[in-house]
Amino acid sequence: MNLPDAAPSPGHEIDEDGTTMSAGLLGGANGASGAAAEGAQGAAPLRTDRAALLAAVAERGKMWDVVVVGGGASGLGIALDAATRGWKVLLVESYDFAGGTSSRATKLLHGGVRYLAQGDIGLVREALHERKTVLHIAPHLAQPLPFVMPSYRWWETPFYGVGLKAYDALAGNAGLGPTRLLSRRKVLQLLPGLNPTQLKGGVKYWDAQFDDARLAIALARSAAAAGATLVNYIKAEGLVHKPSGAGGMRVAGVHLRCRETKTAFEVRARCVINATGVWVDGLRQIDGEALQRPVRSMVAPSQGVHLVVPRHFSPGEHALLVPKTADGRVLFAVPWMGALILGTTDTPRPDVQREPRPLAQEVEFILSEAARYLARPPKTSDVLSAWVGLRPLVKPMDDDAEATKGLSREHTVLVSKSGLVTVTGGKWTTYRAMAEDVLQRCAQAGLLPSERLTPSVTALHRLVGAPAAGVAQPGLTTAGGMHLYGSDATWVARLPGASTPLGSAPGDADLVVTEAMVRFAARYEYARTVEDVLARRSRLLFVDARRAQRLAPSVARILTMETGHDPMLEHFIQLAKRYASVGAA
Repeated sequence: MNLPDAAPSPGHEIDEDGTTMSAGLLGGANGASGAAAEGAQGAAPLRTDRAALLAAVAERGKMWDVVVVGGGASGLGIALDAATRGWKVLLVESYDFAGGTSSRATKLLHGGVRYLAQGDIGLVREALHERKTVLHIAPHLAQPLPFVMPSYRWWETPFYGVGLKAYDALAGNAGLGPTRLLSRRKVLQLLPGLNPTQLKGGVKYWDAQFDDARLAIALARSAAAAGATLVNYIKAEGLVHKPSGAGGMRVAGVHLRCRETKTAFEVRARCVINATGVWVDGLRQIDGEALQRPVRSMVAPSQGVHLVVPRHFSPGEHALLVPKTADGRVLFAVPWMGALILGTTDTPRPDVQREPRPLAQEVEFILSEAARYLARPPKTSDVLSAWVGLRPLVKPMDDDAEATKGLSREHTVLVSKSGLVTVTGGKWTTYRAMAEDVLQRCAQAGLLPSERLTPSVTALHRLVGAPAAGVAQPGLTTAGGMHLYGSDATWVARLPGASTPLGSAPGDADLVVTEAMVRFAARYEYARTVEDVLARRSRLLFVDARRAQRLAPSVARILTMETGHDPMLEHFIQLAKRYASVGAA
């Protein structure tokens, strides 16, 4: 259940609680007509009231068409697609939306230059076209970004130029700009922090960047506005199996438990979709045990480490791409939120920890490679934040997958004998195409009536907060602020504390967190903890972990006022300390 705030009429005042004195709240299960889903300016945001959401989950006798387990990019994309087709949708996430891999990307919406070199033409073509779609439906959160690939050998400029021209050709009408061969002088102009020693020239091409966590929250809010019910911090503990007509067992629902209240729920569903990323094998094992069938793992986790350093190491508006480092990997230096992201690694990992740590050798690799290409080499003491994402790479069922470079970056959809639908793999850029594929497979498997599977509309469905077409947006290379809310910025500005930044101090980055932003996160963006606010509603933990630690007590105070819930301040303090340190195993 999501409650839409009444839009203020002319002359109505906003009281100290941020609601209209004359209108109050409009009720109703799953809240709204869906007008807010279009991101229209002035559309009232939907309240994400925790008690109402849990009441919707607990409703006895309700049959959901689709229950999605997992609130990352793929799960949220499925929820939005299914809801906009008219299905009754419930999505549950055991942690916070985008709390895992989906908030720890390199912040790039891209076709994958490295995948083109590996011959994955279909994946690259699909991703390039999906890139354009995301730029259209969420222009405040996803924008074009120019890259420069420097050349230090005479043959590199023409060689990489040919490959990137092919990249342009695959994009076709979805291209963002032409590839250009650059002189040495032009490269240094576009990348003023680049090491000029032995530089021959370079190539400029276009991709895009985005705010991954805020895009995930926009997907969640858009799905809710379309009628779906989404709840974070509620864990799927098991599956409901019932006898099928063929003498076997079929999945008929999910056993859930709220992590805050410890309340247990059993929900019924026609179709259960396992979209838990690197954790998909857990639910598959539960399904296999019920069917007394062995289940082999399908995911080989790969760890990608990112280090954030001050922007002055590469102060231009272009990203740096080194296509082949000393060990054959790719190195990025991406301007984002007023800082610079360095990465990434590709290290096989035997486990799937919630908060994986960067290995000392990974940190050393990134810094040593960056030192080869930046005029001023960054040091460990320059790192503002270090974070790790786990890629859910799909391995062949007969492969122990000790190496990850050759594993598929494409998504895989499996339907078990019981009807449990599992999706994993893929990449953020293609989340929407993945959702379409999953729902098509559900219909093909007879889990959803195929005659009710209307065509997807998500390619044209602008997300909550998307500004009107043609409205210029500040770039994502600049520090985060009110512009990241798009058309919702006017609603944030009406809340108490809109002009009160938290914890600013001399030397702090420009990324602003205000009291009103915290209140908006609690009321309209499902935020429950300090980490939710400072890691994913604001991106401060990922940009400057020490400053996030300083702001945490103020955020905790406001969250407690707004939710009456323990904001887990001490947990966040310890987390921020880990993000601020590097090189630990």
